[in-house]
Amino acid sequence: MSGFKQFLLRGNVVDMAVGIVIGAAFGTVITSFVKDLLTPLIAAIIHAPDFSRIAFVLNGSKFLIGDFINALISFLIIATAVYFAVVLPINALVARMRRQPPADPTTKKCPECISEIPIQAKRCAFCTAVLPA
Repeated sequence: MSGFKQFLLRGNVVDMAVGIVIGAAFGTVITSFVKDLLTPLIAAIIHAPDFSRIAFVLNGSKFLIGDFINALISFLIIATAVYFAVVLPINALVARMRRQPPADPTTKKCPECISEIPIQAKRCAFCTAVLPA
């Protein structure tokens, strides 16, 4: 039971739960935006009284095309917001973290003749100067 308690109290689980709740609330806000503001605007442009009520009946079944289009628009807005608010910043952060640190130097300059010599050298191969340790 203590392992389960540790699992629940880890930061990742709590962060995920908060993200799910915030995501659901954000989805509700976007759905309301599409249904209450965007759909009437589209309906006004195409001169339809209510865009969300566009439907057809086939063999007694009602197909709500307008509601489906509302859901599709909501999904696209949410996906766009998630992409620009989460995916792009995370990708930029990961790319920044993946940059390789500069490699350790393999050569150094001789203080006497300024020639490039191996870093382990104790004497310059060009001027034979003794190098400090």
